[in-house]
Amino acid sequence: MPNPLFPQKIVIASRESLLAMWQATFIQKCLGELYPQTEISILGMTTRGDQILDQSLSKIGGKGLFIKELEQALEDGRADIAVHSMKDMPMDVPEGFKLAAITEREDPRDAFVSNQHNSLDALPEGSVVGTSSLRRESQLRAQFPHLQVQPLRGNVQTRLRKLDEGQFTAIILAAAGLKRLELSARITALLSPEQSLPAVGQGALGIECRADRTDLVKLLQPLHHQETAYCVEAERAMSRVLGGSCQVPLGAFAEIINGTLQLRGFVAQPDGRRIVSDALHGKPDTGITMGHQLAHRLITQGADEILASLAPADGWK
Repeated sequence: MPNPLFPQKIVIASRESLLAMWQATFIQKCLGELYPQTEISILGMTTRGDQILDQSLSKIGGKGLFIKELEQALEDGRADIAVHSMKDMPMDVPEGFKLAAITEREDPRDAFVSNQHNSLDALPEGSVVGTSSLRRESQLRAQFPHLQVQPLRGNVQTRLRKLDEGQFTAIILAAAGLKRLELSARITALLSPEQSLPAVGQGALGIECRADRTDLVKLLQPLHHQETAYCVEAERAMSRVLGGSCQVPLGAFAEIINGTLQLRGFVAQPDGRRIVSDALHGKPDTGITMGHQLAHRLITQGADEILASLAPADGWK
């Protein structure tokens, strides 16, 4: 007889890119091991963020374009849970939905990928570096003003193909995605947080469901990694105060070292000519408060002026 404590079927909504499907399949496997009596399937979907590839995300509405269709599938009952890269999750989860679990973080760093040079420092003047992120772009421009930074869209394979075709001298990607797709061999160098502070939530997966599905929230708890959650929640708290989105050149990265949560953050002009940054440390379970405090410290250092200089759509009030 079916166990009444477990649903007979769980449908996972996912984007159809190879990386998104890897993520959904990973969660499917984890849940299958936990609940072998439950049928777990994946509903692949194409989002607006996947369809519009000729413009940067910051110009077409942000990473939330990767999320809305999946949430619609949750709302109308076609799917039970959705798996997201936490760095794609808007800072505010819409009413009626819940972030039920955050998984253990993969490598949060950015990766330098080039077929010709072994580091950013080795790139000759005028080299074209591709990135999809204003966060990465602002840090690159600040440290390497002699390089040309150009927008790079598409899934991981498309970006690597554009590099291999010679459209770029180098590209910057999230290390986590390359490692999950067994493409670690393509990583020329890993960038330290000092070189490129990661995106909020980078490397962690989030599992979303409807807020009224308390049964699913309970079932997903074995996949929730509290240490990662403390870090990601601190990063998201900082970003939320600052109106963080992919239209804002902003980074935040938390890690727990010897029982202490260390949180770093920055806000920059897109051209990298002005960057304000700071750091805090404290108890892991105070991460959200620390995120708020760090945001306000950045504001007192001039982050508000930087944000006010950006378009109103960037989220800064």
